[in-house]
Amino acid sequence: MKIVDDNPSALTALDRPNSYIGRAVPRPNLRRLTQGRGQYVSDISLPRMAHVAFVRSPHAHARIASIRTERAKKAPGVAAVVTGADLAKIMTPWVGVLTHLKGLKSAPQFPIAVERACWAGEAVCAVVARSRAEAEDACELIEIDYEPLPAVTNAETAADPATPVIHKELGDNICFERTLDAGHVDDALASSDAVVETTFVFGRHTGACNEPRSIVADWNEGEQRLTVYQGTQAPHMMQNLYAKHLGLAEQQVRVLTKDVGGSFGIKVHSYADEMAAVAISKLLRRPVKFVADRIESFVTDIHARDHRIKAKIGVKKDGTITAFEIDDLTGVGPYSVYPRTSGIEANQVVSLVGGPYTTPNYRAKARVVFTNKNVMSQYRAVGHPIAAAVTEGLVELAAAKIGMDPLEIRRRNLYADDAYPATSASGLRFEKLSHHESLAHLDAMMNYAALRSEQKRLREQGIYRGVGFASFIEVTNPSAAFYGVGGARISSQDGATIKLDAQGNIGVHTGVSEQGQGAEAVIAQIAASSFGVPIEKVRVVMGDTDNTPYGGGTWASRATGIGGEAAWQAGKALRANVLALAGAMLQARPDALDIVNGAVVDKGTGNERLSLAELARVAYFRPDTLPPGIQAELVATRHYVPRAWPFAFTNGVQASYLEVDIETGFVKLLKHWCVEDCGTVINPQLVNEQVRGGIVQGIGAALFEQCLYDERGQLLNGNMADYLVPMAAEMPDIEVGHVVSPTSDSELGAKGAGEAGTAGAPACVMNALNDALRPLGATPLTDMPFTPDKILRALGKV
Repeated sequence: MKIVDDNPSALTALDRPNSYIGRAVPRPNLRRLTQGRGQYVSDISLPRMAHVAFVRSPHAHARIASIRTERAKKAPGVAAVVTGADLAKIMTPWVGVLTHLKGLKSAPQFPIAVERACWAGEAVCAVVARSRAEAEDACELIEIDYEPLPAVTNAETAADPATPVIHKELGDNICFERTLDAGHVDDALASSDAVVETTFVFGRHTGACNEPRSIVADWNEGEQRLTVYQGTQAPHMMQNLYAKHLGLAEQQVRVLTKDVGGSFGIKVHSYADEMAAVAISKLLRRPVKFVADRIESFVTDIHARDHRIKAKIGVKKDGTITAFEIDDLTGVGPYSVYPRTSGIEANQVVSLVGGPYTTPNYRAKARVVFTNKNVMSQYRAVGHPIAAAVTEGLVELAAAKIGMDPLEIRRRNLYADDAYPATSASGLRFEKLSHHESLAHLDAMMNYAALRSEQKRLREQGIYRGVGFASFIEVTNPSAAFYGVGGARISSQDGATIKLDAQGNIGVHTGVSEQGQGAEAVIAQIAASSFGVPIEKVRVVMGDTDNTPYGGGTWASRATGIGGEAAWQAGKALRANVLALAGAMLQARPDALDIVNGAVVDKGTGNERLSLAELARVAYFRPDTLPPGIQAELVATRHYVPRAWPFAFTNGVQASYLEVDIETGFVKLLKHWCVEDCGTVINPQLVNEQVRGGIVQGIGAALFEQCLYDERGQLLNGNMADYLVPMAAEMPDIEVGHVVSPTSDSELGAKGAGEAGTAGAPACVMNALNDALRPLGATPLTDMPFTPDKILRALGKV
């Protein structure tokens, strides 16, 4: 990995002796997980625990005329049969809206459907039994009479007056609309030498996590307390939601998140069946477990990316981009997902299109409509892959139109690296980005000129290879501007508590959560470096609302930039406390001392003066020997939230090199590159693997993944045999490089890195495909995923 540091002075605050910052340190949980000793929700078993299974609607839209449960209640092992009406008595419904998304609306949603089912897969009844098998068997005995209603399955016609309204009380099927008009778009397009107009289509897809959604809820009647074991990205958010809708105080609810088998944004939302499991536990006063099977996951895990965008770009002959214009339509299912809503993705698309480029002329319209399909909401890199594909697709089509190299048109239009701070046409504020340095780094890393020569030579042999690029920006380290200002109790700040134990080890309690991305390792590295102990002496505790500071959890690439900064500050504060105590014990000035490798040392000579174990022994067991007035404070808590900037934007550029078989339409991915600027790199290996994993997910969107529905609202491929995901054998080698532009909003200077790969990959694969097929006069491909039949159709062979 190559790190280009264009601001070395920004890193001086991190120049601690024996620092772990910038080192590829193994994950603390690696040994446990590789030995198969992880503890997932499925592994949890409690006394008297029952299992819940749901009867789900086979109809996309239907009135529930009657539910007959008598036979199911008599089935072996059944403890209860629960309907939506039963749970409505103890859990209030919710509405997924945010006040800063003006006009966003949704209907109240219940844990189990009451009166109507609004998508195929919505839970309409639950069975609680001794085992999951017995619960599922009893579900087969429940008789439900449905009265089918017209299903709204086409987003294009959802808002038409002739289309039935899903929720009559809302008046229409429009969930949210946003318009933006910056600069002088009409004049700019009129003065352009070329205008390119096309329609981009993005296939609806989902996360397909290794571990499905799962929950164990345990209401203790004696303590009047609810304990929830859940694979979630945001434990404190879920604590608030459970308390709110069950009429409890937050202190009556504890959420525990142990190991999580991947999340990708899927596990950062509330789900009706999980809310139902919690309510059932309180209703029955016993522990209840629900683990979604794979079929349930496909019809209930949030979907994303289902957008149709009509887009336009103007360009001068010299390559100057004059304007962007988009019209976005997306169908999000029958409800806005709670509490983060289903309006954010379209809102992000409007904000992000054209973001890397200097043109001030930009017009956008977004319309979010309700449909009778599974709900849609935030999934990894919310809106970024869509915005990047539209922007970068238009840029490369414009370059081809005027006969300019795709790298050259970017050089002439990307924000200059010395132009910051800057504000985009949509109003995004950029502190410091590095588009040109990233582009230069990529050019050298991939040997672009040599690839073009190879491409030309192979075309003469009838072999069609393409090179595609995508510059991108990424929202990380979000402040309260993302959710808090809209009224959602989703914390933008995070906290860390660090305490010194009696043997000189430190424990770090943090509000961020581990989802498999390596947050535990990063927090340990930061705490060890900030305080001054070997990383082996650090234990990280996360995912427990009873024992960690209030925090936002893991989403929007915030764990390192926000949670890590809190840990850095807590480590500094504890170090100051310890050095003050050591100074009193050693009769030395605290500022003449330091903590290095687990011992108090003389700052000037590095000589050890006192071990932390000895200091702790005196502080905890012989405080009577300390000088008068000295009280040891061997624990420190610090919180952090970004304040100078609403978001810490990162940037980067990706490239894809691929080959197309023009007889079969099959695509072979040959190589992929990404250069990213995520500020200070804490753990290079983890950052690189986050980028690579994100790229693989982005390739999945470009070539493989799509939730296919028929006109009745039935999901046609909701299983792992028919829903295609990228596999290792199909993936190219992925080379990752870095430019470093630290944010000045924190001492660490770290931004996020979790979504960069996903943001740019679909766009550069699309551009590489079109580059490969352009000599053949193919119709530009803009409808993802790019399956062989679409490629052959573009070539006029089908």
